[in-house]
Amino acid sequence: MNTSPAQDHALPAIVAEDLAVGYDGVPLMEHLDFSIAKGEVFFVIGGSGCGKSTLLRHLIGLQQPIAGDVRIFGESFVKADSERRRQFLKTFGVLYQSSALWSSLTLAENITLPLEEYTDLNKRERAQLARLKLAQVGLTGYADYYPAEISGGMKKRAGLARALSLDPDIVFFDEPSAGLDPITSREMDELILQVRDTYGTTCVIVSHELASIFAIGDRVILLDKQARSIIATGPPKELASTSRDPRVLEFLHRGDVIKPA
Repeated sequence: MNTSPAQDHALPAIVAEDLAVGYDGVPLMEHLDFSIAKGEVFFVIGGSGCGKSTLLRHLIGLQQPIAGDVRIFGESFVKADSERRRQFLKTFGVLYQSSALWSSLTLAENITLPLEEYTDLNKRERAQLARLKLAQVGLTGYADYYPAEISGGMKKRAGLARALSLDPDIVFFDEPSAGLDPITSREMDELILQVRDTYGTTCVIVSHELASIFAIGDRVILLDKQARSIIATGPPKELASTSRDPRVLEFLHRGDVIKPA
């Protein structure tokens, strides 16, 4: 149920052009140039404090960039007026690191919040759609549970169900595996691939978890705190095997999750 205006899906889902991001006019990262293809599982990676989550906040419109542009299917998101930005937001879903579920609301009620804001569905239709979205993430029968009554992994799934409520073109994930055990983390990876494969959704993931990066990432950009920019772009396994940059090798070979081919 994508309620956005028609977009040219032959274009990249996202293009960042000479983007500078930071706070109070002071850039944390600058000269960021990258594109993300429709249906790609794209990771933003790097060490702690390098600016991954800051970049994510700028991509989803929570902050205005210091310089540069972000284009969504060929159209500037940064330069759009308030009404057009609202239309853009209908095409985004976001899974926050903490899941950001309202503790006083049931899972179904959490999922219906975007539906109340952006659609004309009645209460019964919203409730039906909430149950459908919960079923899509493996939470059939949990509509009336509260966040405090379910596990951390289930909260992530419920957060994803809410992110998918408007059938978005692009879903942004902020550290989706944070706080999860290895088995639950793999299940989340499989769920992300399922979403991409079923709906053609573009998935943009901020993470430092190598197991997930190598398991499901099509491409990555690697941010570096000292360089204040991107130091590597490409498929993660290829970068791990062919890069000669010691900074890239140090990050991608932590714990010997993967060895060069």
